[in-house]
Amino acid sequence: MTRSSLADRAAELDADDPLAPHRKLFLDAPDDSVRAYLDGNSLGRPLAATVDTLTSFVQEQWGGRLIRGWDEGWLRLPQQIGDRLGRVALGAAEGQCVVADSTSVLLYKLARAAVAARPERTEIVVDRDNFPSDRFIVEGIARERGLTVRWLDVAYDGGATPDDVAAAVGPQTALVLLSHVAYRSGFIADVPTITRIAHDAGALVLWDLSHSVASVPAQLDAWEVDYATGCSYKYLNGGPGAPAWAYVAQRHLATFEQPILGWLGSADPFRMGSAYEPADGIRRLVSGTPPIIGMLAIQDMLSVIEGVSMDAIRAKSELLTALAVHAVDTLLEPHGVVLASPRDASRRGGHITIDHAAFATMVPELWEEGVIPDYRNPNGIRLGLSPLTTSFEDVVLTIEAIAARLDARGASSPQV
Repeated sequence: MTRSSLADRAAELDADDPLAPHRKLFLDAPDDSVRAYLDGNSLGRPLAATVDTLTSFVQEQWGGRLIRGWDEGWLRLPQQIGDRLGRVALGAAEGQCVVADSTSVLLYKLARAAVAARPERTEIVVDRDNFPSDRFIVEGIARERGLTVRWLDVAYDGGATPDDVAAAVGPQTALVLLSHVAYRSGFIADVPTITRIAHDAGALVLWDLSHSVASVPAQLDAWEVDYATGCSYKYLNGGPGAPAWAYVAQRHLATFEQPILGWLGSADPFRMGSAYEPADGIRRLVSGTPPIIGMLAIQDMLSVIEGVSMDAIRAKSELLTALAVHAVDTLLEPHGVVLASPRDASRRGGHITIDHAAFATMVPELWEEGVIPDYRNPNGIRLGLSPLTTSFEDVVLTIEAIAARLDARGASSPQV
């Protein structure tokens, strides 16, 4: 494609996009300073409806009902939102999901419970290219419990494959911890096959869905996943620092050993008992007081997702990343820019990464001109393409802006 034909193709796709009207549901920068936002895979735009949601909550519930609000519904929200999230985006029947804590805290809780459920086993499998929190938590639990970490070395433009996992698991594997969509490359893991391989070895599997939830459809029950977690401020548009969610398969709930014992995860919190007794069901995963304000925006986004369907979101996501790859090949590859993500759309999540040595200093310049992608070390720009808020024009505009800066620098050497 030429530069002009890319713009024409973007215009055609925008004209035919059934999700295009939904962009009006989200707030833009009030001063029109953002020309293109391609970082929804790190922090999603706020819904306009959330302004009313938060205002109403503060005025009518917090301000009006005060402490009575806990008895009138706030305490039930973590499980209610969890059940709805499971139904709308995770393929999970009710009673298995809850909103609580941060992703890191929930990763720790789930991973710690998993190794406790396999006390005779001594190894945890994780890939070296996983998100730092995932790796750090595994290393911390390994030190705490005297376990060994088995590291997977994965393809730079890919992620953990069934063959990688099959070669690493064995009779000593307690837990395999992987990401559904790799945070850097955007590679989609084969969750059902990898889960089956781990189960055949007698291990449990914990999946991090932070970069896939509400972007790539999931079927946690059908895939026979043991545990899963993920954040809510990316494609779920919950806002900065919004609480994460966790999934524990029904078959594990009765024996789930909560490693952070808190009063709201106990069987009868308001009895203020002298000894901890775990609650029945998914509530035993809760520790402290639920972050109610932080989870309100998630409900607004779930309403939007429910109205359009995950299949429609995924279909547009594939078109967005396909256009991005074509634009990179056309405008950036001549400058030595390297695609560090899968070329097969079925293996790509909602973002792609491109590499060049100039990108570390270029991203702040792009931000100054209102073009906002993401930077990831060692030298990658991550283009996050959120289907409900990103237009095809945004994609081409962003890649043209990168090309213009490379043109100006005279950059020509490939850098990986």
